[in-house]
Amino acid sequence: MTSKEFKQKNIDLLLDINVARLARRYFGRSSGWLYHKFDGIDGNGKETDFTPEERELFKGALCDLADRLRRAAEEI
Repeated sequence: MTSKEFKQKNIDLLLDINVARLARRYFGRSSGWLYHKFDGIDGNGKETDFTPEERELFKGALCDLADRLRRAAEEI
């Protein structure tokens, strides 16, 4: 699945996540960088996508967020 396909399929989830924090915390990058990745174009207008390493990092970030949300919910 390309990053554009992921964005289209999960737009509601992405709207609930603070993308700027996610970009900084897990990638050390700006929200603009992450939005460009989701749009499939880099800052120069060239096509781009997540590298395999970035995909794994993004997967890990979502799993970490899910775990943290689950732990918070269990404490209620």
